[in-house]
Amino acid sequence: MQPRRRLTLKQLSALSLAPLLPLGLGAALASTIHALPRRALVVGNSRYASAPLPNPANDAGAIAGVLQQTGFAVDLQLDAGKAALENAIRGFAASLGTQPAVGLFYFAGHGLQISWRNYLVPVDAALNRAEDVPQQAVDITRLLEGLTRAKNPMNIIILDACRDNPFNVELRTGKGLSQMDAPLGTLLAYATAPGNTASDGAGANGLYTENLLREMRTPNARIEDVFKRVRLAVRRASNGRQIPWESTSLEDDFYFIPPPELKKLSQEERDARFAEELGAWQKVQATVAGAGEGQ
Repeated sequence: MQPRRRLTLKQLSALSLAPLLPLGLGAALASTIHALPRRALVVGNSRYASAPLPNPANDAGAIAGVLQQTGFAVDLQLDAGKAALENAIRGFAASLGTQPAVGLFYFAGHGLQISWRNYLVPVDAALNRAEDVPQQAVDITRLLEGLTRAKNPMNIIILDACRDNPFNVELRTGKGLSQMDAPLGTLLAYATAPGNTASDGAGANGLYTENLLREMRTPNARIEDVFKRVRLAVRRASNGRQIPWESTSLEDDFYFIPPPELKKLSQEERDARFAEELGAWQKVQATVAGAGEGQ
């Protein structure tokens, strides 16, 4: 039987730290949310043949401007038909799958529900029967599935599409959009609560987006606080008739305008942090390996 070897104090200290260092290394390997690229797809549909809306194109343009100011690369689609909308959604999901990023999708226009499924209505849709909807509108589930496949760490989906169904009454849809659960790492925001309808607004922007634009420009505001303040302002302005609603499974904080201490790191800074953590971990591994050898 070989004699039992004793560890030095230095080796014991290294062993006690060993379980903790991979956690730090993991943090270095995974870029923080605010070091990630930001990508957005913004859609505003106003020119419907049978039921035009005055504000969605204005809303989308204004949202795109604020997003660009806060670091997002924006694909702006105005008055999109079905083919253009589907292509934009596919391209958006594919771009998020190329590298970790924060993704944001915003839609203003007509939306409706059929059998508890939610659809975004393109400007070229001609909806006369319930059977027309799956063929001529875009199922929001497709968007969610595309984002899930992309596996990016955070997605924000904003739907100002809860206006009352203006199409043929034979559709027999419920009011507004139906409730959806946000997939992991996703915040899903409605202009009003599921099953209710939202105002298109009397000014240049819809009531919901008007308030969202203001709150997105607030420095140091966590995204949950942004939407809380939007909800309060919209509820008061509508005398309780419209109450915005969110479903969220976010696990990280997000700020449109982050605090200074969360400034975006350069690639050089991220590489330096990674190299520092990796070097420390390799030193521990070497020290621990020496514990199995003679002193």
